[in-house]
Amino acid sequence: MTEPLPNANKADLLPEPTERDAPFWEGLRASELRLQRCSACASFQYPAESFCYDCGATSLQWERVSGGGEVYSFITVHQRYHPAFGDNTPYNVSIIALDEGPRLVSNVIGTPSNQVTVGMRVQASPQALTDERSWLYFRPA
Repeated sequence: MTEPLPNANKADLLPEPTERDAPFWEGLRASELRLQRCSACASFQYPAESFCYDCGATSLQWERVSGGGEVYSFITVHQRYHPAFGDNTPYNVSIIALDEGPRLVSNVIGTPSNQVTVGMRVQASPQALTDERSWLYFRPA
């Protein structure tokens, strides 16, 4: 069963939060999935930006979302491309279509990679990698 990657080395691969996306990363630390929502048209978006992707408005706020969604597409990686991924092959890289609309790239954990399927219902499952950093995974719903 594919599980989150070990704390050592994996946290070194995480992007550094920016002023724009810090609420996303803070949400993961709080075991929540947070996305930007446009006050003008009510659409959710990811990744974070200074304007709405749908209507161009600049009135965006961060909101906690359900974290539910489905696997839109995925691949299974069989080769180790970085030492931090050492014993975790094979693992999946999945595009998750959130119920709120946006799609994001993550991993489905808690099930063997060969059992991940397009259309599979999943639920966000943020996992702490260090005391300060968490990563967004998904588990079968």
